[in-house]
Amino acid sequence: MKKKKIVIALGHHALGTTLPEQKKAAAKTAKAIAGFIKGDYQVVITHGNGPQAGMIHMAMAEFCRIYPEYTATPMSVCSAMSQGYIGYDLQNAIHTELLNCGIYKAVSTVLTQVVVDPYDDAFYHPTKVIGRVMNAEDAELEERKGNHVVEVPGGYRRIMAAPKPLDIIEAESIRALLEADQVVIACGGGGIPVLRQGNSLKGASAIIEKDLAAARLACAVDADLLLILTGVQKVCLRYGTAEEAAVDEMTVSEARSYLEAGEFEAGSMAPKIEAAVDFIGASERRKAVVTRLEGEEPDRMIARGTVIHR
Repeated sequence: MKKKKIVIALGHHALGTTLPEQKKAAAKTAKAIAGFIKGDYQVVITHGNGPQAGMIHMAMAEFCRIYPEYTATPMSVCSAMSQGYIGYDLQNAIHTELLNCGIYKAVSTVLTQVVVDPYDDAFYHPTKVIGRVMNAEDAELEERKGNHVVEVPGGYRRIMAAPKPLDIIEAESIRALLEADQVVIACGGGGIPVLRQGNSLKGASAIIEKDLAAARLACAVDADLLLILTGVQKVCLRYGTAEEAAVDEMTVSEARSYLEAGEFEAGSMAPKIEAAVDFIGASERRKAVVTRLEGEEPDRMIARGTVIHR
């Protein structure tokens, strides 16, 4: 019998922030992922990297401030560093958990580049806030470099574009590893944003929305299920109000209507619903589930979430 393919998109709650938090969270996450593998799924994992990429960017910026002779580190390189940093903990935790279950299966992290459009409107309207809080002098220096800053409580922070993902450069490698029945970790943090320039790929100063990249990854491997893990058990309508209502399931058509009505918060639940809609498309086979990481039994975790289908 052919195994089902699942793409599991891990949110912040599945990874933590600091190094100790991440190691502890990765061990817990590995138990849930092992449950899917024992359930005979082929598993591809993607993940967020907001706190980690911000930490790396801040550390590299501070290093260059102290040692001006060193070249500043582009955000695309910080993204690549975060993929390796998070992938290292995840693949080791999953490898250990599988061996504890008596399962030998290779786990691989793929350094993944994702193509974006240089004319994407997001480059003209940056929305992703990253890095340390700066004073006015440091913020002015950032703007002189051509970077954008935004005022926040206590000072200023950098703000970056969030273009849509168009193509995954390493898609063929990811499919090959999956067909070899390996567990694959890819497109971390939405992928390393790159621009095509002839035969070359150039890193872009951007942060790709991780949920939309997860949908692109799920399409690339022709997954049956996209599982988006977040901090809530179900998607809610009228979230945060006295009329808040959890949704057990919704169709793609209903999801589009809710998005058009502004039912979901931008940068939070909205991209998750957009990702589900993009992934499912016109397919009767594909489904998406939005829920939180809870327990080690795949069927129960899926049943507790919001199911989106054609």
